[in-house]
Amino acid sequence: MSHLSNDSQKLVARIRRIAGQVAAIERSVLANAPCSETLHLAAAIRGAVGGLMDELFEEHLLAHVAAPELSPAERAAGADELLTVLGRHFR
Repeated sequence: MSHLSNDSQKLVARIRRIAGQVAAIERSVLANAPCSETLHLAAAIRGAVGGLMDELFEEHLLAHVAAPELSPAERAAGADELLTVLGRHFR
């Protein structure tokens, strides 16, 4: 996904925030925090990862399926890649 290199710093910042949220869950579990607090942390991570996935899906779609300069074979390959990932994502 070389097209992501244009905005890689933004993506890396988002990924680092997610990593920080995962670390917060670990600290919560180790500290025997109330279940509701840990659940809220987990829900926040799910939302953050969902937002990251949305951004990555959009970038892939625009670069590998919808770009006007793509050949029909390139569009088909990009669509197949997207379908494979979507299948895993919605399991």
